[in-house]
Amino acid sequence: MTDATEYDVVVLGAGPVGENVADRARAAGLSTAVVESELVGGECSYWACIPSKALLRPVIARADARRVPGLRQSVQGPLDVQAVLDHRDYYASHWKDDGQVGWLDSIGADLYRGHGRLYGTKKIAVTSPDGEHHVLAARHAVVLATGTRAVVPDLPGLADIRPWTSREATSAQQAPARLVIVGGGVVGVEMATVWQALGSQVTLLVRGDGLLPKMEAFAGRLVAEALTEAGADVRTQVSVTAVEQGAEGITVTLDGGQSIEADEILFATGRAPRTDDIGLDTVGLEPGSWLSVDDSCRVEGSTWLYAVGDVNHRALLTHQGKYQARIAGAAIAARSQHVPILETDAWGAHAATADHAAVPQVVFTDPEVASVGRTLAEAEAAGIRARAVDYDLSSVSGAGLYADGYQGRARMIVDLDREIVVGATFAGPGVSELLHSATVAVAGEVPIERLWHAVPAFPTISEVWLRLLETYRG
Repeated sequence: MTDATEYDVVVLGAGPVGENVADRARAAGLSTAVVESELVGGECSYWACIPSKALLRPVIARADARRVPGLRQSVQGPLDVQAVLDHRDYYASHWKDDGQVGWLDSIGADLYRGHGRLYGTKKIAVTSPDGEHHVLAARHAVVLATGTRAVVPDLPGLADIRPWTSREATSAQQAPARLVIVGGGVVGVEMATVWQALGSQVTLLVRGDGLLPKMEAFAGRLVAEALTEAGADVRTQVSVTAVEQGAEGITVTLDGGQSIEADEILFATGRAPRTDDIGLDTVGLEPGSWLSVDDSCRVEGSTWLYAVGDVNHRALLTHQGKYQARIAGAAIAARSQHVPILETDAWGAHAATADHAAVPQVVFTDPEVASVGRTLAEAEAAGIRARAVDYDLSSVSGAGLYADGYQGRARMIVDLDREIVVGATFAGPGVSELLHSATVAVAGEVPIERLWHAVPAFPTISEVWLRLLETYRG
């Protein structure tokens, strides 16, 4: 190995999370190096959040337009598939990272391309694509922001085909005639929404009782009904036991003995941390493991190693990872100046508390699903004396104006002892724009009595807040 090049902070992984750590470190005057083995901008920019939402936007816009009088008849035809894919390619920067590299350069962070591995305490060894080796030494902190990878089950016949994961599903250059999707979580339902609308015959296979199992059950039911109405075949309580590549496509065998023919099969069956080959063993940690951290995102038992974003398994969402990055960057800067950090300060700049109590998420299906905080089941499991307050969104005056035949539902979870909102879920067209108000209520622990004075504008869908409060009071 060559002599080490010293920096105050070394970040392994240049996705949105790693970029934000680097930005905060540089803003605090700390010299920073960033190591990336693929594209600067990471999974979110090229294979997840950005391309998936670029694909979904035309689908949702058409669905909304079909519910508006005077516009409905103009949008009955199929989508222009090539135009949708071109739109996606544009927002994925055609899988080139020049712009992101330029941004890193603008903040004064040094980029090292190649595979990085921990090399003992406060060191990262980098092997570049052309075989060059560098050793980077951190004076204050090494930050792991390597994200996750898709998990594909070990099934008979799988080695003989090239199954899709979320990467192939968001970057495909044409719609397969027959697409089987395995998994009913966020990736599964969003990709089912996209490709069914773009001309594929989608079959969605789910082992459990319904879709979106981590959310309130009504959300999954509404999405399943909409997918079925759109022409998708949604099957629950089924498992794939084998796949086989044939001359006419892929044969997918189910646990009941039935088979389905497909041109492509997408496995949306979970994520695993990308920590298997980053040298965790050199610092006494288990390769391939999730990394446990404190609320400043410092790895438990370490004084210098941080893990932000998906790898710490607190909340596998880009916006939460960026939030953690801001917290970690502030904590690293403070500790570099020997500023004491109160680990119990739940409201301070150095503690990531939203990952526990106020995680917002949107599922960009038709209908949309938006949630923050706890479900009723989660609240009860946490020992909270909770009440679910439900309201039919179609009864809100703004909903009927938004769309003919509007269908949706809202649920607010109230902690009865503290009389605050600890969770909210909305399902229906356009509900993603309701989410931040719910997030503020949950994160701010706003008392129910105070929420009465947050008056929703008439006539908007946000009037549901008034109706939920009225229902709570009875």
